[in-house]
Amino acid sequence: MIKHAVLLKFKASLSADERQALYQTVADLEQVVDGWLGFAAGDNVSPEVGKDKGYNGGFIIDFKDEATRDTYLIHPEHQAAAMKLVAAVDGGADGIVVFDLKA
Repeated sequence: MIKHAVLLKFKASLSADERQALYQTVADLEQVVDGWLGFAAGDNVSPEVGKDKGYNGGFIIDFKDEATRDTYLIHPEHQAAAMKLVAAVDGGADGIVVFDLKA
């Protein structure tokens, strides 16, 4: 299994409803990716002040394997969702961190 973690530095001007809509856009990709096993998203709730480095939201997708993750990455609907995320974070693409691990 691959855990695909994405951390986001959402713009302060983005409302909670707008954040939720972005998370839902990503969650909806489950319908077009075979091998999608799970999804969790939300705002950072860590009590470790300052450790978040400004990353205030994020999500984790569980994929069956690397091939499933790779299919997701090149899917046109993923590309469209990614562009929405880039527009919603401080610094554009620099406001997003992606980290994948085998579980």
